Amino acid sequence: MSHFPLWKKLLVIAICAIGVLIALPNMFYDRVERSNDAVTALERGAAETPELAAERALWPRWLPSDLVNLGLDLRGGAHLLVEVRTEDVHAERLEGLWPLLRDKLRDQRGQVGSVRRLDGTKDELRIRIGEAAGMEAALQAVHDASQPVFSLTAAGARDFQATADGDVLVVTLTDAEKAAVDERTMQQSLEIIRRRVDETGTREPSIQRQGADRVLIQVPGIGSAEELLAIIGKTARLSFHPVVSRASDPKAAPGLDNIIYPSMNEKGVYYILEKRAVVTGDQLVDSQPAFDQNGRPAVNFRFDPAGGAAFGAYTAANIGKPFAIVLDGQVISAPVIQSHIAGGSGIITGNFSVEESTQLAILLRAGALPAEITVLEQRTVGPELGQDSVDAGLLSGLVALGAVGVFMVLVYGLFGLFANVALLLNIVLIFALMDMIGATLTMPGIAGIVLTIGMAVDANVLVFERIREELKTARGPSRAIGLGFERAFATIIDANLTTLIVALVLYLMGSGPVRGFAVTLGLGIACSVFTAVYVTQLIIGAWFDWRRPKSITV
Repeated sequence: MSHFPLWKKLLVIAICAIGVLIALPNMFYDRVERSNDAVTALERGAAETPELAAERALWPRWLPSDLVNLGLDLRGGAHLLVEVRTEDVHAERLEGLWPLLRDKLRDQRGQVGSVRRLDGTKDELRIRIGEAAGMEAALQAVHDASQPVFSLTAAGARDFQATADGDVLVVTLTDAEKAAVDERTMQQSLEIIRRRVDETGTREPSIQRQGADRVLIQVPGIGSAEELLAIIGKTARLSFHPVVSRASDPKAAPGLDNIIYPSMNEKGVYYILEKRAVVTGDQLVDSQPAFDQNGRPAVNFRFDPAGGAAFGAYTAANIGKPFAIVLDGQVISAPVIQSHIAGGSGIITGNFSVEESTQLAILLRAGALPAEITVLEQRTVGPELGQDSVDAGLLSGLVALGAVGVFMVLVYGLFGLFANVALLLNIVLIFALMDMIGATLTMPGIAGIVLTIGMAVDANVLVFERIREELKTARGPSRAIGLGFERAFATIIDANLTTLIVALVLYLMGSGPVRGFAVTLGLGIACSVFTAVYVTQLIIGAWFDWRRPKSITV
């Protein structure tokens, strides 16, 4: 057929061949998945055992090995909805201002007199000055210490402010600073949760922010929600504090600049520590599970240059004094500094099992959560239920494909058979595109594919009906076929463009299952236009050039 040039034929064939090659691993999902897992394990440093080598050999490495990711409802796994307690970060931000403001006010001692911190609520910092007459100077000093908030919506705002209450300065964070802190906290929480989940080797987790302070975590393939919570639920805040004293009463008054923490390994023992840490886990660059000199599980750690310098300087100046290692508000141990520890590395020991030391190393390496999280919803989807969903989706797809295929053959005969071949290629190309963009297939996504099967032949119906009309007036079947495709094309684009706009709106406005439906629907529309117009035209053209019929019946 002269109206379908050679370059277009070669391009269509190439696209279809590449699509089939990319989608091929999904026909052997279990084998390819096991092979990929073995390759990943070897890349992570696992010993190459005969079993692992056999698993790797299940799929040739010269073939594509990317798979369409299965969502939680198809694979089974864990679902968590958590809330990040950003108000705790506000309190820590105020706590960190005290040394700065204390020094600034002491520089004005001639006007403000003595400076003393008072107890207050967690959302304010109260500072009493000795000379009430110097309040204006004190307020100015606090204002000079504040910084602009770097935010597009808070132009000109400062990060904190002070008001006078008699001879007491009341320092609070501004609304603009609270909003900026909340945004930073959420972004950091999302990144750390993602790093923690990735450290476990789990494939394609879904970690999304919901609303102002909530995070939705869905991890296919993990055993239970409790297992997932054990990975992400701990804040894993590591810090090193000077020890003031020990106590047996948890209600003992630690002092204004001190804090009391229980011992993790000594029942009934509490440590009073200086509130300001010498170094924190934020300065860690690596942590690995290890064993101490007695063969007990432990964790090796290493600080960055700044943390290593602070750690080394403190140990050199405090030989013979205890130094507490604190994790999430509990003292793991409080060893006495025996010598200067240079290099910024050390070891954390405690009553750990091998699994606990491995998990602690993962948590420390991924980083501490900036705030505690509260679980609002947790759910476990069993692998059996996920397999049932896969089977149900596969069955619905086959039924839809069979029904549409029979209809097209009954109504359009041989041309209907050509449309069915294009429909099969359409489904293959959908999976190929999902592979390429890393999309996740869910039950609503399967619904989108089933809907696409029904919609995909609409374009063929338009073309075939147009060919029928052209056969009544055109000069010969070849001309009728060419005009049929040419004149139906605009209608096909219009009909599919409106549906594509709906899919785009669903993706942008929706979340979770709605997005899964929108992705497969949108990809299906794009693929159906390509296969219904170009693939069907190529097949019909090849058949026509082979048979050279004098007349055709659609």
